[in-house]
Amino acid sequence: MIESKTQVEEAAARIAALKEEIGRIIVGQQEVVEQLLWCLLAGGHALLEGIPGLGKTMLIRTVADTVDLQFSRIQFTPDLMPSDITGTTLIDFGAQGAAAQRFQPGPIFGNLVLADEINRATPKTQSALLEAMQEGTVTAGGQTHALPKPFFVLATQNPIEQEGTYPLPEAQLDRFLLKIGVDYPTRDELKQIVLRTTSAEQPKAGVVMSGEQLRELQLYAKHLLVAEDVLDLAVRLVMMTHPGEGDSPEDVKRYVRFGAGPRAVQAIIAVSKVRALCSGKLHVSWSDIRAVAVPALRHRIVLGYEAQAMGISTDRITDTILAALEAQR
Repeated sequence: MIESKTQVEEAAARIAALKEEIGRIIVGQQEVVEQLLWCLLAGGHALLEGIPGLGKTMLIRTVADTVDLQFSRIQFTPDLMPSDITGTTLIDFGAQGAAAQRFQPGPIFGNLVLADEINRATPKTQSALLEAMQEGTVTAGGQTHALPKPFFVLATQNPIEQEGTYPLPEAQLDRFLLKIGVDYPTRDELKQIVLRTTSAEQPKAGVVMSGEQLRELQLYAKHLLVAEDVLDLAVRLVMMTHPGEGDSPEDVKRYVRFGAGPRAVQAIIAVSKVRALCSGKLHVSWSDIRAVAVPALRHRIVLGYEAQAMGISTDRITDTILAALEAQR
């Protein structure tokens, strides 16, 4: 429970130290790092999307190095089976020949799980993550096993390659708290990347925060206040993604097939609390809602065929809704 402004400021300082340590390894990508930390501090999962070679895997590994958590990596391929992720039940034969069943945990049993190129596995294998991401448990051989806490799935996918990939279903996309876009580095950042990766000494991130300290910050964020009018704005924002709403912008009515569901509001409020905590504030403001709206809604709005043909993105739709809300305030 937060008892003073000093606690919030100390929490913000610890988060800033974590970002600084990650920045020693990762060049640029400040927005991506910030949004990834929002997910961890909100206790949610993140989907990172970008072409190969932009450092998505390295970023996730660096985050695992800076926070003292058990790291696990799963490389998704078309021949990967669900039991390769969750684990399987083995039969052990004792000294007298007596058989006994034993559950062998899979790589999903970690604190921070990297699901690399998640869209390369078949839907059958992708669905093995659903229970783990939603309930924090794995059911195998008729028994339910609890996953370690905290538990995060950080997944990556390539948006441009279609051959040998399987798009994630909407129900699974909705389990990700944020969808984070990873862009090209700038010219100066690219020069720094080359200098760091081709030198004799390779920097390594140190541990800045323990798992217990991370969970403490998560509790701090949950206790931040959300005023009624700010909550109303978040609800209106999500409702305006629905083409059937009377006050939805014309672009929504024309280009959107299905709007965001209740998890979108939950994600926006949860992440807004974390952003407020990072800023050393005791309450959520409209600026926090506006800042988290795009990554929170990016994967929760389903566009129609006309929008896809015209190259209209969900980010543009969200920006249009935010502009309409700004005008009405």
